[in-house]
Amino acid sequence: MANQQGTDETPRPAGYYHLARAVLTREFLIFVRYPANAIGGIVISVFFFGVLFYGGQMIAGQALTDSIEGIIVGYFLWTLSVGAYSSISNDIASEVQWGTLERHVMTPFGFAPVALLKGVAKIVRTFITSTVILVVMILLTGTTLQLNLLTIVVVATLSIVSVLGLGLAAGGVTVLYKQIGNWLNLLQFGFIVLISAPAFDLGWMQVLPLAHGSALLQRTMVDGIRLWEFTAFDLALLFVTAAGYLALGYVVFQYATRRARRLGVLGDY
Repeated sequence: MANQQGTDETPRPAGYYHLARAVLTREFLIFVRYPANAIGGIVISVFFFGVLFYGGQMIAGQALTDSIEGIIVGYFLWTLSVGAYSSISNDIASEVQWGTLERHVMTPFGFAPVALLKGVAKIVRTFITSTVILVVMILLTGTTLQLNLLTIVVVATLSIVSVLGLGLAAGGVTVLYKQIGNWLNLLQFGFIVLISAPAFDLGWMQVLPLAHGSALLQRTMVDGIRLWEFTAFDLALLFVTAAGYLALGYVVFQYATRRARRLGVLGDY
């Protein structure tokens, strides 16, 4: 009877929970086994901020000091955005070069969910490294910021979700056209314009990725505004923008990968 019960047991199919756990575990192991790469990214980011800060002090003097809080917040959001954007596009480009892209396509979950979850895992890692960079910037400049953890996490996460959608779209284009890394990297510098958009007070730019989130994050970290103190319109616009660009990027990714399969260029390099 016991043997019969044992033979009746069948393995349960893996669900999205198992997929998410596997992806997060993989990202954690990469982070632990190759810490030099993560530390190198932090050092490079801090170096460029140091050049910006000390070089700006020599040129602009007091004008830079008066706006240093906004610069720190903008740089923090930029590091998060670059990590969210490149998490998918660079990862897919590497899979194409390694010849392992077909494994993702053949999974029972589908290519897009796997790519999306890998992007989310990279965002978690980016939050850790960007937080370290933020602390170093604060210590380096002697600046005081309002660090309400809940508000910062919610606003920053929704801000970079729209960039994650752009990363999905870029990943799909990478699958289809392969060698377009220079064009994709160029878009990262466009994030600087989007993050700086609130300073120009252009109302229509609120619907662009990062623009509205950058404004809210500035108010949170510089002026100390809490999440529940924002208007319903501000929060709704932030959420709709994030969801809209993520959905658009997902659709573009699905279309590009399906077209690559129809053309038979999925595994080409």
